[in-house]
Amino acid sequence: MTLTELKYIVAVARAKHFGHAAEACYVAQPTLSVAIKKLEDELGVVLFERGGAEISVTPLGAQIIAQAELVLEQTAAIKELAKQNKDPLAGPLRLGVIYTIAPYLLPPLVKGMIDKVPQMPLILQENFTVRLLEMLRQGELDAAIMALPLPDHGMTMQTLYDEPFVVAMPAQHPWTRRKSIPANDLKSENMLLLGNGHCFRDQVLEVCPEMARFSTPGNGMQRTFEGSSLETIRHMVSSGIGLTVLPRASVPDMHANDGMLQFRPFDAPVPSRRVVIVWRKSFTRKAAIDAVCEVVASCDLPGITTICEEG
Repeated sequence: MTLTELKYIVAVARAKHFGHAAEACYVAQPTLSVAIKKLEDELGVVLFERGGAEISVTPLGAQIIAQAELVLEQTAAIKELAKQNKDPLAGPLRLGVIYTIAPYLLPPLVKGMIDKVPQMPLILQENFTVRLLEMLRQGELDAAIMALPLPDHGMTMQTLYDEPFVVAMPAQHPWTRRKSIPANDLKSENMLLLGNGHCFRDQVLEVCPEMARFSTPGNGMQRTFEGSSLETIRHMVSSGIGLTVLPRASVPDMHANDGMLQFRPFDAPVPSRRVVIVWRKSFTRKAAIDAVCEVVASCDLPGITTICEEG
């Protein structure tokens, strides 16, 4: 049994497809398949049910794969422990960031990190919350920046900042005459949302649960439309298709009026999200996390309230 074989079975369990798992591991599919069959023969068990378009994990296989994930995490921890006598700020930091934070935080964060700790380059990964947590557990990332709430994760977490939400609307919309928008009024409008998988979508639906009903097939006229990114949605709003909710950091100037888009804050209580940095409890380079937190606090993102709170 080798660590490579354990990595392969974890990849197949996640991808539910041998070919996709091989791509994720940067090996040829026959190489991965032979290694997994060798491990199954050694253990005398069947880990995967083969056949059909999607691979499924056997009940015993699920237990073994869960243990394999722990082994891979502990292996990464051993490597980190070996670096304890070295400078924790020396060497790359593998940092994940969710899609709805990355475009606005990363430019000032990367510049600030280069200025503060040039010996610690960032290796960046944008993805969904669920995928970033998987990568953390498997030792593929050192830390990740995301928004609460999070699924049960068993990680160490530190708050970075609170970020309010704002309403974006076409410049000709009647609401541009208002100073602020009650969240409940959104249910009467055509709303543009991110697609499933984005935590920001879920946070917006918490602001106005009525939108979830209109976005479900079979509930009458569709009143919500989905986009793949906040920037795509912003352009759709500019064209007059509807309104959307944006994180405040994505709007540098709330008073900007380019003749196409205008922005308004919400009435109190203003909906917001709490942005945190998360890392494995076994990760030993706490000074590296502290450096990221300090630079984030100095980024001066528009409209955010910086908080330094571990928990």
